Amino acid sequence: MALATLAARVAGFGRIVVLTAALGLGTRLLDTYNVANTLPNAVFELVVGGAMASVVVPLLTRAALSADDDGVLYAQRLLSLMVYALGAVTVAAVLAAPWLVEVYAPGFTDRQHDLAVVFCWYFLPQILFYGVGATAGAVLNIRGRFAAPAWAPLVNSVVVIAVGLAYLAVGGSTSIGGLSRVHLTLLALGTTAGVVAQAALVVWALARSGFPVRLHLDPRGIAIRRIGRLGGWVLLSVVAAQAMLAAATRAASLSGPGGVTAYQNAYAIFQVPFAVVALSVMTAMLPRLSRSAARRDHERVIGDLSLAVRVAVVALAPVAAAMVVLGRPIAALLFDHGHSAASTVGVLGAVVAAFGPALLPFTGYMILQRGFHALQDTRTPALITAAVSTVGVAGCAAAAWVLPAAGIVIGVPLAYTLAYTLGLLTTAVVLRRRLGRLDGRRLVRTHVRVLIATGAAAAVAALTVRAVAPAGTVAVVALAGAAGLGVYLAAVRLLRLTELRHLRFR
Repeated sequence: MALATLAARVAGFGRIVVLTAALGLGTRLLDTYNVANTLPNAVFELVVGGAMASVVVPLLTRAALSADDDGVLYAQRLLSLMVYALGAVTVAAVLAAPWLVEVYAPGFTDRQHDLAVVFCWYFLPQILFYGVGATAGAVLNIRGRFAAPAWAPLVNSVVVIAVGLAYLAVGGSTSIGGLSRVHLTLLALGTTAGVVAQAALVVWALARSGFPVRLHLDPRGIAIRRIGRLGGWVLLSVVAAQAMLAAATRAASLSGPGGVTAYQNAYAIFQVPFAVVALSVMTAMLPRLSRSAARRDHERVIGDLSLAVRVAVVALAPVAAAMVVLGRPIAALLFDHGHSAASTVGVLGAVVAAFGPALLPFTGYMILQRGFHALQDTRTPALITAAVSTVGVAGCAAAAWVLPAAGIVIGVPLAYTLAYTLGLLTTAVVLRRRLGRLDGRRLVRTHVRVLIATGAAAAVAALTVRAVAPAGTVAVVALAGAAGLGVYLAAVRLLRLTELRHLRFR
């Protein structure tokens, strides 16, 4: 699953690089496209995306354990409910497109705003397909099949890469004024076609697994009131998280041309190691956590959470250090191509470096939240997430208020670091009270050792950067990265951090 996620993320980066080359890093056109393409994901997460892990998977797991048909009818009715509800949400979102653009990008010019609304009319129907694909993927995961949901985003990226290359081939413009109707249609329909292909692959895999894919006109019988009760707190959690994303995007839009794209591309880099390591661990772990929680086996819940956090920390700490030390060279290597503006590439590198310290607290926070979800407690994580988002929104607002325009986007990841550090500490304290303990000594011991190993690796990588800087960007990234990784692995061995074995052999 991690391999599939890595392949999908690599393709996702290929998608970003191609679109950046085609539309131009630092141009208003790329900022406009990115904001419009963010909105379907934001609305989907707001309505149902957050409920997938915290409500849907535990309910599907319990239905599979208790129902005579292994939960097939329950899953069919749940899929039907998603189709009908998200269809209505999609229509409402399309009608509200002008308001959504204004909320996310107040710094846009009138021409950017109008073009973003047009893009939204094409992009917002993706909401329905995201929902169908996510629900079908959850059913597959419960049935012990993880491959198709993990590989499906790769299909999406391949389609959009083809669209970006076609846009380059036909001489598509990098300015809003030069964008023809043909070019706009190619970008808009092609982007949505990628999401449709992604959902189609997951539904096809579900049908191939032997599950009878069928919609029911009456989706009742799946405890909709219970879903609503659990989902109510999830809605608060998702609203809070989306408020933070909206605040970050708003702040980035005030940094001038290229600000939104610099933030979103840096955030994409930030998400890759999290998705490859932590998200893969969490996806595989959640059904097992849900079963242990249903059997009231809290010792196993504690052990699984502790192991997941320790494995993720040991694996991601060197990545976080690399982002800090190599942020600017990484940005130049990935995005200094085609129509990209050199000044925006420099800003992007600074944002990547600023996101590095946020990686570990964000990962630990997301993993521990799964403990509450497995216990079917959606109230506690929702309240914690609301507090985290309040800190994050305040941090983004402070960055927009205090920093000069060019530096606002760099202040956004600093707000993330503060918010998720407080969130991690709060989640750990509350979960410890709930479960009785949280394997604290082992967790602290692992974190201290990782800090020592990472500090040594970062120091060596920084010295290498200075030594080989004249050799060029590729040499800097390759040699400094290799030197830092070598020192880290040696330190891991000396400090007896055995958690890496779980990544290698499990």
